Amino acid sequence: MRIGRVVALAVAAAVGTLGVAGCASAGEMSPDEIVIGLDEDSTGPGASYSTIAGSTVRLTVDLINAAGGINGKPVRLVVENDESSPTKTPSIIRKLVDQGASAVLLATGSGSVIQAKSVLQQSEIPAIAPVVLSDAFANAPDNGYAFMIPNSLKQYAEVYCGAFEKMGYKTLGILGDASASIDGIIKTLRPALEKCADVTAVEKAPVDAADLTAQASRVTGTKPDAILVASIGGHFEILAHNTLAKIYPQAQRFSLASIGNQPKSWALADPGALTGMVYMGSLSENNTRTAAFTEQVRRVKGADYQLTAYDAQAYDAVMMLKSAFEIAGDHTDRNKVRDALQQVSGIPATFGQEGLTLSYSPDDHLAPDSLCGLVLVEFGPDNKPDGPWASYQPPCG
Repeated sequence: MRIGRVVALAVAAAVGTLGVAGCASAGEMSPDEIVIGLDEDSTGPGASYSTIAGSTVRLTVDLINAAGGINGKPVRLVVENDESSPTKTPSIIRKLVDQGASAVLLATGSGSVIQAKSVLQQSEIPAIAPVVLSDAFANAPDNGYAFMIPNSLKQYAEVYCGAFEKMGYKTLGILGDASASIDGIIKTLRPALEKCADVTAVEKAPVDAADLTAQASRVTGTKPDAILVASIGGHFEILAHNTLAKIYPQAQRFSLASIGNQPKSWALADPGALTGMVYMGSLSENNTRTAAFTEQVRRVKGADYQLTAYDAQAYDAVMMLKSAFEIAGDHTDRNKVRDALQQVSGIPATFGQEGLTLSYSPDDHLAPDSLCGLVLVEFGPDNKPDGPWASYQPPCG
């Protein structure tokens, strides 16, 4: 039987069960079902990656229900949208709490997840951010209920610095978009990168900029050995690489993860504009779990679906929650769920290199147990990722 058919039957059965059991009052958690809240930016600046993660969260919940649920109970997803607006995030979290969520997944922008920390603490509800990179979310203060899945920005900096030192790059220019998320990323990355390279220029432009010639010219005018494009992806990312490829082709270009996870954007690049560009990936062709999950997703999303790190990290976020619910044995006590999350350990990851495992502890709310969650990937002459960058890879272990 096709997996889509299995999922449909399981969901129908779950709905029927809930119809008999009835719904809990606002804010209360039903003993008969496990509710997971999802804050998904589906209309704001983070929608390009949040909707990918959100789609796979839904798929994963369906798969869990098709396999019998968690602790014999069906899982129900409740969804709200904060549009990656930090001012809206607290009210969105409270809405999810009011709908009986035992835990929350934050598929939204970095600024929003940071703003969520205090309300998570006040509401005593654990949350996992499957795609956010900001170390500040998982770190003190107010991080008692805040957990991350990907490697952090400081770990990104370790990998970039390892590459710079290996290749002899001494100077770095940064061209970024002016979104709140990227502003926060640059503020975190720059001090760490300055430990291994002289940052010669930082230029920013609006996300919807139609021309980056002036900003790119100011960056390239400092003659950096390498250039980092920092953006949420999409139009800005492609415009940046098109411009840099024309006016300063001699510099090695690096990027964040966004470009590698947005295959629809690659076709928008000028011929050869992405050739040789290296981005921070989180998927390895040698990870057998990634390959298996890709096939699983394609049965539902289509044979041509291009798996992204957002998919894999969203799946792992739900599975970490599943493990916590199993350990806690009681989803109606959010503090027990939080404490159980801090006991989840050694879970083989669906993203990263083959040896990557994921763990939490009371003192560490960042899931990857090593830099193995990161892979430097190089684009080929066809403007598509061509595999791991041969010049340098993050160390495992």
